[in-house]
Amino acid sequence: MQKELHTNTLGQIIGHPVTGWTSAYQPVRKVLLGRFCRLEPLNINKHAKELHAANVLDKEGRSWTYLPYGPFHSFAAYRDWLEHFCVHSDPLFFTIISNESGKAVGLASYLRIDPVSGSIEIGHLNFSALMKRTTIATEAMWLMIKEAFELGYRRCEWKCNALNMPSRYAAQRLGFSYEGVFRQATVIKGHNRDTAWYAAIDQEWPALNNTFERWLSPDNFTDDGSQLVSLTDLTKNLLVQRG
Repeated sequence: MQKELHTNTLGQIIGHPVTGWTSAYQPVRKVLLGRFCRLEPLNINKHAKELHAANVLDKEGRSWTYLPYGPFHSFAAYRDWLEHFCVHSDPLFFTIISNESGKAVGLASYLRIDPVSGSIEIGHLNFSALMKRTTIATEAMWLMIKEAFELGYRRCEWKCNALNMPSRYAAQRLGFSYEGVFRQATVIKGHNRDTAWYAAIDQEWPALNNTFERWLSPDNFTDDGSQLVSLTDLTKNLLVQRG
């Protein structure tokens, strides 16, 4: 369907009117509770040791390759990074807790938080081996996306190294549409980084939320935990563009 064009008094094409919206709310340090996990505001004294213990299960340090920091070879180095980088309001870090074990299994944050423009990003994702490719990983992202749109954001972003194919796949599986690549966006660990951009917007959220709820439903899993319908199959038709 072709979008309606809007023009100003000079006859120039301009964006569609945004009515009934002023600005979004700043995300706050609160618990986001799900069936498989909960997200708690990062508490270094409470979470640091469990996070480090979960991280060192990755003996090769593969999960740090595309992040601008890490791997941390000692608990002291990891705690020092947490204390210097993860205590601010932007990025705003949450610890992902497994409801089954009660243990910290990963980190995630909101960043580039712009309530006035209604844009927010989810990033600094560090999923340990205890949560990768589990329902916890998917539910944690759903909880963060859901909270962002409930706070009034018009746009929720996902960005990653363009060479990080697992992250690019994850973005689209979660319903983020591809928007392009920013070439030579930055330098990370002495190497060039092109950044791939993905986003979901507020008008897409109701349908996307329905797919998450359908996928996370107990009816979508067998007794041994196998999924009956994949999230990729549910979100693929919602994507504006793939890439």
